Amino acid sequence: MAAPVSSVGKPSAERPPFSSTSFQKKTRSKLISIPGTRPSVQNGQLLVSTGVTSLDYLLGGGLAVGTVLLIEEDRFDSYSRMILKYFLAEGVVCRHELFVASAQDNPDDILQELPAPILDDVAIHKPVEQPRLSCEPQDNLDAMKIAWRYQNLPKVQSALASSSRFGHYYDVSKTMEPEIRQAAKCHRFYLPEHPTQSSTTHSRMIESYSALLKSLQEVIHREGFDLSTPMSMSRNILRVGLHSLGSALWNDDLSCHDDPMHSHALTTFLYGLRALLRSSLSVAVVTVPSHLIQDQALMGNITRLCDNAIALESFKGSERETNPLYKDYHGLLHVRQVPHLNCLASQLPDHKDLAFKLKRKQFSIEVCCQRLHLLCATLSRRRSSANLCLLLSAIG
Repeated sequence: MAAPVSSVGKPSAERPPFSSTSFQKKTRSKLISIPGTRPSVQNGQLLVSTGVTSLDYLLGGGLAVGTVLLIEEDRFDSYSRMILKYFLAEGVVCRHELFVASAQDNPDDILQELPAPILDDVAIHKPVEQPRLSCEPQDNLDAMKIAWRYQNLPKVQSALASSSRFGHYYDVSKTMEPEIRQAAKCHRFYLPEHPTQSSTTHSRMIESYSALLKSLQEVIHREGFDLSTPMSMSRNILRVGLHSLGSALWNDDLSCHDDPMHSHALTTFLYGLRALLRSSLSVAVVTVPSHLIQDQALMGNITRLCDNAIALESFKGSERETNPLYKDYHGLLHVRQVPHLNCLASQLPDHKDLAFKLKRKQFSIEVCCQRLHLLCATLSRRRSSANLCLLLSAIG
């Protein structure tokens, strides 16, 4: 089609510029590069490792930065405390900063119990000494000792030296060396060191959670973890570990009464915690003694206020501890909540029958063998048939 007559003969300066188009060249966005993190392949969220590789796989690759993982404690607080220590130990290895809060044990005591990392040394294979021939030049012999790509690498490369790696392994039979632990920057909150001024139980409970949230907020703003910090500064991750919230040691009556008078103190704190983490490079693991909370509706509200939620059911002290069917496991793991981040449908675990076990050196989560359920069904049928025979014999 020909151009309009009115536009012919006009100078080129009067024509509209061609830069007014709305189409722009698509460029790849610049991702934040922080040691010990990686983007999720599902929603692009920045992930950190929990320290337990099997738990990372269960959560969809790891914990998303800005989220909360809720762990419902087992009855003796053995395995939930262990997962918390795994989470903190992974932060030490990845050179992340830590924030540890507790009302029962001093945070320094928790840090002293961190498991020792397994140094997966990448040893450079040394070639076998070959007899030197008089006709071989010296340069050729030196080149044959090691491949060219390994010439400038150190003889041993430890996992601590490569902190950018995602996920490490730990030996629970050993504790982390003080030199490694002291190299990490840790912020502590010990409730007995923050005495409350109020005399009533309700006021003391509110002041306990308020002091904890205020201390965490100060650390996030002072250390530059909030997203308002200029990108020119070096960024890092803050790992927050909150132990046994909702217990009586936090001046909370959730676990003391069937109908607590102040049931909204913990939920209010979780509201503020999640809002604080959403706007910062922080991730939190919270443990709660759910077996002591009688109000199931309240426990459901606590679960929904967290992004991830798992429950640990230990066999210790129960009939399953001596049951030969469960001899390979130490407890069951239940997935209560999965995250809904940047997606319409969340990624559900492949299996629901999960169990955990503590080996001599390692804690792992596995899928329960289907044979276990078959054996339980078989035993239940045999027991029913045996009871029926006894009933018939008694009637006869």
